[in-house]
Amino acid sequence: MDSRISTSRLRVRGYHLDGYGHVNNARYLEFLEEGRWGYFDDHPALARRLMGGDLAFVAVNLNIDYREAAVAGDDLEIRTRLSALGGRSARMSQEIHRVRDDALVSAATLTFVMLDVVANQAMPIEAEIRGLLEPLVMEQALV
Repeated sequence: MDSRISTSRLRVRGYHLDGYGHVNNARYLEFLEEGRWGYFDDHPALARRLMGGDLAFVAVNLNIDYREAAVAGDDLEIRTRLSALGGRSARMSQEIHRVRDDALVSAATLTFVMLDVVANQAMPIEAEIRGLLEPLVMEQALV
C-alpha cells in the first residue's frame, strides 16, 4: 500500500454497540481518531513538529457517511490519508473497511487548521509545515 496511506486495525467489542446490536454512530468518531493517531505514528517527523507545543492540529469540520453496519467481532481497518492542502486549512480522508470482505463501513472527511497556540488563531500553512505536509497529499479516493 502507498506510504501516504496509514492503516490502523481494531476489533469491534460489545461496548461499541448500541441497542440495535451494531456500532453506535458516536463510536465511529473514536475509530476515526484512532486512525489519525496511527497516521501520525506513521509520519513521525510531522508528529514531532505538531507535538512541539507551539502548534496544534485542530479539527474544524467532520463529515461522516455510514455505509454498512459493523457488529461485535468484526475486525475493522481505518485507512487515513491527507487529501487536500490549502493555504489555511487541509483535509484528511478516512475510510473504515471490514477486513473479512473489504466492505466500506464508513467514509469521512475531516477539515483541519494549524493553530498558533500562543496567538490562539489559525495560521497559514506555509514554510516548514507545508514542506512536511505537501509530499503526503494523495487526492484520489482510497477505494
